[in-house]
Amino acid sequence: MADTLILKRGDVAALMDQAAWLEAVETGFAAAANGLARSPPPMHVEGESGGFHAKGAALRLDGGLYVAVKLNANFPGNPAERGLPTIQGAILLCDGCDGRLLAILDSIEVTIRRTAAATALAARYLARPDSASILICGCGEQGRAQLEALAAVLPLRRAFAWDADGGKAKAFAAEMAPRLGFEVGPAGLEAAVQCDVVVTCTPATAPFLSRAMVSAGTFVAAVGADSPHKNELHPDLFAGTRVVTDVTGQCLAMGDLRHAVAAGALRAADVHAEISELVGGAKAGRTTPDEIAIFDSTGTALQDVAAATFLYQRSVGLPSARTIDLGSL
Repeated sequence: MADTLILKRGDVAALMDQAAWLEAVETGFAAAANGLARSPPPMHVEGESGGFHAKGAALRLDGGLYVAVKLNANFPGNPAERGLPTIQGAILLCDGCDGRLLAILDSIEVTIRRTAAATALAARYLARPDSASILICGCGEQGRAQLEALAAVLPLRRAFAWDADGGKAKAFAAEMAPRLGFEVGPAGLEAAVQCDVVVTCTPATAPFLSRAMVSAGTFVAAVGADSPHKNELHPDLFAGTRVVTDVTGQCLAMGDLRHAVAAGALRAADVHAEISELVGGAKAGRTTPDEIAIFDSTGTALQDVAAATFLYQRSVGLPSARTIDLGSL
């Protein structure tokens, strides 16, 4: 058996910058648009005070076929109760032609960065190009990654930070302002009405952002609802808006879209597009300055397999690369 590459979280962080994460995610969705990637529905396993997601996908890239399977644990109470990350897990990357296990990657950094990169990709099509203000709802690691990714693609000049824990919002603002070089301050949810972009990345199980809280022309990225019981956007926010999903079937099962359809705010047929259709040119993004656009992001293994493949290709041959021969254990 050939050696398997081992990538720890620090390795992952060192190998990719914002541009690379964006390129990886765009590559995955472009492949899906061209019939070069596929992903079956994810599996969810309940734990105690949390749960596990298993997601897999296949991607044809550079003449090869790559298959990745990710098992992620999501335990929102971990940071406060146990001193552990909310997200923990691993990705297995395999050769889709002969079955070789190419790499084992820590999934924390991959999940955080590829999720934020998907929002940045959606912003290219759905946010107004002159978007200068943003509200981040949820001031954990994902909120930080979202703000960094969006600052790389939009001319942001001011950010507001909201969290159910006001202390987290203050710490977020103090950390991110010098990092990004523009004003970042704690705020209430009422700040949404003056923002061009609103990102929700919380573990909320009840909606907190409604139509009355956002202005015409706003781009809303709903990131936190990655299981059926989670919900951040009020159904009324979906009525009459341009709705784009990462994977529509998945969003109907576990995203904010699920709750909006159940409430009768829109039908599944009213979804404008999946993001792969925007990337592939089959559907248009924003068409008017005043329309509200929603990106329902539940996280897809297309992002994981593309990111894992990029990381593997960047690692092979590096003197610092660590490998293990599982057959000799």
